[in-house]
Amino acid sequence: MLFRNRFLFLLALAALLAFLSLSLQFLHLIPVNPVKENGTNSKNRKRIMPDPLTEPPAVDPIYEAQVYCNTPRTKEHSLEGHAPHNFKLMSVHVLIRHGDRYPLYAVPKMKRPDIDCTLLSDRKPSHPQLADFISHMLKGSEAQMDGTLSSLPRYPSHSWCEMGELTQTGVVQHLQNGNLLREIYLEKHKLLPSHWTAKHLYIESTGKSRTLQSGLALLYSFLPNFDWKKINIRHQWSSIFCSASCDCPMRNHYFEEEQRRQYSFRVKNNYLERTYVDMARVVGIPTRQLRASNPIDSLLCHFCHNISFPCTKNGCIDMEHFKVIKTHQIEDEKERKAKKLYFKYALLATHPLLNQTVTRMQHIAEGRKEELFALYSAHDVTLSPVLSALGITEARIPRYAARLMLELWQDVRNKQHFIRILYNGEDVTFQTSFCREHDRHSSKPMCPLATFVHFVKREMFAIFNSTNYYDACHRRVF
Repeated sequence: MLFRNRFLFLLALAALLAFLSLSLQFLHLIPVNPVKENGTNSKNRKRIMPDPLTEPPAVDPIYEAQVYCNTPRTKEHSLEGHAPHNFKLMSVHVLIRHGDRYPLYAVPKMKRPDIDCTLLSDRKPSHPQLADFISHMLKGSEAQMDGTLSSLPRYPSHSWCEMGELTQTGVVQHLQNGNLLREIYLEKHKLLPSHWTAKHLYIESTGKSRTLQSGLALLYSFLPNFDWKKINIRHQWSSIFCSASCDCPMRNHYFEEEQRRQYSFRVKNNYLERTYVDMARVVGIPTRQLRASNPIDSLLCHFCHNISFPCTKNGCIDMEHFKVIKTHQIEDEKERKAKKLYFKYALLATHPLLNQTVTRMQHIAEGRKEELFALYSAHDVTLSPVLSALGITEARIPRYAARLMLELWQDVRNKQHFIRILYNGEDVTFQTSFCREHDRHSSKPMCPLATFVHFVKREMFAIFNSTNYYDACHRRVF
């Protein structure tokens, strides 16, 4: 009897311990090593950074860098195309940043990252449509592209990447974006008619190969094997997409003031300066020359592609150097938002693009069935001011292949029109300055189009004591 009681007690104790162990693992109090999709333990892979699993409670430069890299992974969760059943999708306007690229700057005497920019479907990261994408790009001679764009390659192809060239990672990032948008906007919401034509699309790209190629990658997975004769890509010479409305002296004034703020903020950071001095010693160049070469651009490429930071006879660039420079970049971004100089620049820089978007939305709301899907393939210096102008202050520095979506919806019951704004799959409509006070739980769960129109046509100029773009651009501030 005593043996039986002891056995039952031990059995109950074992069950209790098993329950506690599972509970602690579930609550993440006991660390569990993640297992990759291929079944290998993450500890067995040589990496210069860990996988981004959950967002840390405080600012972490390594986590922020991982978000920026946007390494292609499993299918992401997104909120594009979500609306009550009584709402109909009318049009979509997409502003993207190009995908992962080779550095724009080379640090003197520092070994450049050895990255192959040819596209190989059996090399990671890859995509099921990559081989077909390459094949389709070879047939693109019939596409209508503005003069400058027609001379650019339609996909990257150098065995050693050229400066600023899109990488295979960058192509895959936008193939994934296009797949996501196709499933939501075409298969679910039937945004485009089955026999769509060139008039249903509006596509614009800057004159850089990385933006053209990013746009084509997204477009291919959005409209697989599209007819090249239906594609018309317009060239935008300005990175802020100001088209014929680029004459704005006050925009340039605020930009110059922002650059002075940025310089002042940097020279006050003694820890950053000591880091630059140490890195310059390792590389063997003057500190001023190292700063001018924008080392964060090159180091981010090493980081994103898991390539060891370079070494010389004087030592190595290491993770601590990287953390200091990346932390400063994050802190500078915070001060930039607080000082408002960049905000004023952003309002004037982005008004032409936002005004074009508003005009297109108004035409569609009036019954026009053209330019239902608009795609602008751009840069971080395009997305950043747009986010700032809209008042989305919590947004991170635009990652590679970032996407900003402006959706136009109609309530079929009363024919009223509304917009939704999404950034990388997150609904940020009610983070905008013009719709922050709107009751999202009301009978109107989106932002009224009229509110957005009023913001672009009038409210954007209030801070300049003006009522229109021309006056805001030419009224001096003393």
